[in-house]
Formats: sequence, structure tokens, C-alpha cells
Amino acid sequence: MVLARTLILGGARSGKSTRAEQMLAGHEDVLYVATSGLRDGDAEWAQRVRLHRERRPGSWRTAETCELEAVLADGSDPAPVLIDCLALWLTAVMDQHRAWEDEVWYGGGEAAVTARCEALAKAWAASGRTAIAVSNEVGMGVVPATAAGRRFRDTLGHLNMAVADASERVLLVVAGQVLTIKSTDV
Repeated sequence: MVLARTLILGGARSGKSTRAEQMLAGHEDVLYVATSGLRDGDAEWAQRVRLHRERRPGSWRTAETCELEAVLADGSDPAPVLIDCLALWLTAVMDQHRAWEDEVWYGGGEAAVTARCEALAKAWAASGRTAIAVSNEVGMGVVPATAAGRRFRDTLGHLNMAVADASERVLLVVAGQVLTIKSTDV
């Protein structure tokens, strides 16, 4: 059973995307939202994207976008949505606002990124769609060596908390094994 909103957290290569896809396997029509974008000249990344595409049923649709608020608000599309992933979405948002740079971060970049994260969390909470979002749990690892790395980790942690608060189910995937962190009746 898929609840209205499910957040799946895990480390890199933990199996979180595969688990999300398995949860929606019984649905003929799913909108798979890929937030990763393309990385020209990166053969390894292209291979990862290809493997993800091949793993999904042919009847599923793919949207490559970071406009998640609009996807979640789209009441005309009744199909479940799978967002993969919030960490890559945040990377794109930070790229868009050049928030990796200290002077930009402290000169308005932090406020812009925070506003976008708050808008996404609000759209997630308000969405009537069956939705699964995948995100990296970055708070269990090494403290990043750079200020930009720490601000990414901290911002993603806050985003994950906001999305988890508005989710009916939160799962943690470790070594392909699923732990239920939160589960409420719809």
C-alpha cells in the first residue's frame, strides 16, 4: 500500500530509488520526475541515468525538471509521482542561485535557497497526489571539509525534515533494507 506522501531516505547506493520504484510497481501510469539533469561529457553519469531508465516500466512517463512545486500542484494529472531525488534538486537550486560561493550565500543566496526549499515543502504538504520522494540522508556521514559542503548538508537536512513532517510515511534504506521511521494512517 502506498500512502499519500512517502519520503525515502538513505545513503548513496543504499537502494532507496529501487525501493521507491518497487512501491509503485503496481501502477501502470507513474510520473517519474528526474531532478538530476544531464552532465555533458560524464560517461559514468550517463550510464547511471541509462540504468535508471531501463529499470522503470515502459508505461511510466519521465519528466526531467526541478519545478517540483508545479508537478505537485498539478491537479489535472492523477498519476502517482516519484521524485528522484531531493538532494539533486537542491544541488540544482544552489547552482541556479550560485549559493556555493560564500559571498553569494551571505549576500542573499541563503534566503533565495531557503525560500525555494520552503516553497517545495509547502507544495509537498498541500499536494493531493500520491507521491514518493527520494532523498539522501547526509547527516550520518563525515562533516564536509568546505563551507559549501556544510551548507549543502545543513540545507538538505532542513528540507528532509520539512518534507518528513508533511509525509504520512518516512522510510530509511540501509544496505537495501527498509526501516520504517514514520507511518500514519491516511
